[in-house]
Amino acid sequence: MGVVDLNVSLAGKKALITGSTTGMGQDIARTFAKAGAQVAIHGLGEMNVVDKFVTELAALSGQKAFHFDHDLSDARQGGALVEAALEQLGHVDILINNAGVQFVSGVEDFPAEQWDRLLAVNLGAAFHAIKAVFPGMKRKGWGRIVNTASTLALAGEVGKTAYVAAKHGVLGLTRTVALEGAELGITCNAICPGWVYTPLAAAQVEAKAAGLGLSIEQTTKEHFLNEMPTKRFVDPTEVASAMLFLCTESARSITGIALPVDGGISA
Repeated sequence: MGVVDLNVSLAGKKALITGSTTGMGQDIARTFAKAGAQVAIHGLGEMNVVDKFVTELAALSGQKAFHFDHDLSDARQGGALVEAALEQLGHVDILINNAGVQFVSGVEDFPAEQWDRLLAVNLGAAFHAIKAVFPGMKRKGWGRIVNTASTLALAGEVGKTAYVAAKHGVLGLTRTVALEGAELGITCNAICPGWVYTPLAAAQVEAKAAGLGLSIEQTTKEHFLNEMPTKRFVDPTEVASAMLFLCTESARSITGIALPVDGGISA
């Protein structure tokens, strides 16, 4: 875990980051707090651990940080989350839709309830959150929305029908919101990470290793990093730094893009 320091200031800005109590989301939250934004995080976790993280973010930003635990498997809770954050922050300048879940199965055996859950968390909640922050950003004439997509927003993969469908949807959502916000000072972009070693990815590596009867190391090398030209996992701070730049004034003309941070997969 780390903090990106690009000598970028987000002083005076207020950021809501979903899926930020674990994995890559923590590094995103740290990076934005370090840049001076007041941060509201979202996600599940043991409360003593979450409280410690909130304290850390407050120390990094010099401002009170907040935590929300809305269950985004009910997609409409994305909007409720924003409303709760607005009550504490007053307004939201930056929305990072990072919450995500995964389930792997062939399409004929894919449980309908898992399809519903993945579409709700990975796509539906992002829509409802964007819908809820958009009016305030419009009034202020300034807003930054960044959605965590995936390289699977650009391609398919066996066994991941719901995840791939949701991430393709995230990219369509991103592009449409970018067009609607283009004259309003609101940008909307998507980051498309390759393999980032988060708890979500670790669970997939472990499941694959168990299924193949291989070691974690061999499975990682032969079935995950084999498709990445850099032959290493993307560091979460690399994703965080890309998001940070997209939320600066320097990136005001960058909107509607799908930015790969993927170790060369898309090449």
